[in-house]
Amino acid sequence: MVEWLNKIISEQYKLVRVLRSSGKSDIQVLRHKSLEKDIVKRVYEGNSEVYKILQGITHPNIPNIYEVITDGQFTIVLEEYINGITISDELQDNLYSEKATRAIVRELCSALAALHSLGIIHRDIKPENVMINSGGTVKLIDYDAARLYKVYKSSDTSVIGTTGFAAPEQFGISQSDERVDIFSLGILMNVMMTGEHPSENLYKGSLSGVIEKCTQIDPNKRYSGADTLAKEL
Repeated sequence: MVEWLNKIISEQYKLVRVLRSSGKSDIQVLRHKSLEKDIVKRVYEGNSEVYKILQGITHPNIPNIYEVITDGQFTIVLEEYINGITISDELQDNLYSEKATRAIVRELCSALAALHSLGIIHRDIKPENVMINSGGTVKLIDYDAARLYKVYKSSDTSVIGTTGFAAPEQFGISQSDERVDIFSLGILMNVMMTGEHPSENLYKGSLSGVIEKCTQIDPNKRYSGADTLAKEL
């Protein structure tokens, strides 16, 4: 099935550029040969269940997923191409104001509220995975590390996440739930406004208390969900 889809894609699309290539994942921008429309082709080693759920929803802060095919080991995803820049790109030259940070994180909270209502935990929120498109809309991207919350699991089956942004429970302490994404949002806010991890330089403005609550080691002391954090912001 995967080979069949690859053949169809190569017939209809041409390679524009490679965004990322490693042993476990490959991300390319492709352009339709006749329609001149760009899409993103994502190939990774792992479960396809999250992308298959995302294929059935439409949300302004989540990329549209067009096709999901798996052979049991590798998954191919065709998704919306987002014309814009990541927070990581912007931080190369500029920090964000508190006003801009609040606005961006509120949109991320909207995306997370939708994901969490479906049982999806992102688990890899970081500057590289947040894009602002040409129209100014925030997009939460890259769901390769995402998983479905399962009430019968005591801990995650695999340790996935970016060191510095991942909550402690992502390292085998307990199962990840929506509060790991809240933790990562707290780290993200601090990095956006200071360029540094809160353990190195906690933001001194009015959002310092919000950041501290988001990044509590004990998940029970964090905001309970994305909607609650959005109201606080």
